[in-house]
Amino acid sequence: MSVTLQGFRRTAKAPEGSKRTAIEETRGDKIFLVGVKIMLWLALIVVAVPLIYIVANSFSSPAAVSGGRVLLWPIEPGLKAYKTVFADPQIMRGYLNSFIYAIGGTLISVTLTIAIAYPLSRRTFYGRNVIMSLLIFTMLFSGGLIPTYLVVQDLGMLNTRWAMVIPSAIGVWQVIIARTFFRSTIPDELHEAATIDGASDLRFLWSVVLPLSKPVIAVIALMYVIFQWNSYFDALIYLKDPGLYPLQIILRNILILNSTTGSAADIAQNLERQQLANVLKYALIVVSTLPVLIIYPFVARHFTKGVMVGAVKG
Repeated sequence: MSVTLQGFRRTAKAPEGSKRTAIEETRGDKIFLVGVKIMLWLALIVVAVPLIYIVANSFSSPAAVSGGRVLLWPIEPGLKAYKTVFADPQIMRGYLNSFIYAIGGTLISVTLTIAIAYPLSRRTFYGRNVIMSLLIFTMLFSGGLIPTYLVVQDLGMLNTRWAMVIPSAIGVWQVIIARTFFRSTIPDELHEAATIDGASDLRFLWSVVLPLSKPVIAVIALMYVIFQWNSYFDALIYLKDPGLYPLQIILRNILILNSTTGSAADIAQNLERQQLANVLKYALIVVSTLPVLIIYPFVARHFTKGVMVGAVKG
């Protein structure tokens, strides 16, 4: 018995005792899939070619890079740029500062985000709609740079590490994602059962909610890590001590201001110093991007689940 469905045609009969049938895609479906694959390959090329170009330049000789002879493969390969990067104390200090800001800031941000999002997800929390409206309002309007700077100054956080993690500790978009996840995943009946068993709200949050919320925690943690790692504007505004600069400020100085540090300047005279600075730009981009590229594969599956929060009801 053959059955025709709109857009699909069954081409084989199911074996006896089995409900599985082979479904052949129509010509329109095949054309659509080919178009999607072509678009994905084009997107991959657009993203991959610049990365390959940067990596190839970072491993090439300064003369080859300055001469524009490097395309997608290293010319006269070597590790001179990376040796200079890792031998420079200012660059390594910036690398360490970026790790401190990214890890410490993420821990603070994730903790505060969960502390706000979970109560807002409970229907028994009085005034949750008003608080949520105020949070969304901050996404549309802000006090501006000068008022924010004055607040940071009055709190005594200027030229301290706290200025890099406290003013931007909570992201409203992350709060919305976590709140939606808690609301759709943690039913009220589970909380009622835990309350009957004598569990407090903090115990329920720690023992039940957090273990069930690993996907959304991984998603918001990844968002905060990337934000903190790439952040440089806050450091540019609030920090004056070069010892507190994150790696992105040092990278900005080399890429935009075209200035190098003392250890790189002592390698050769002006021409060689300029050639080395050109290679250092690419090496620093690779070094600053590598941690995020290493972290992402471990949380990619959680990221996929997290972005689908609320997309399917049931």
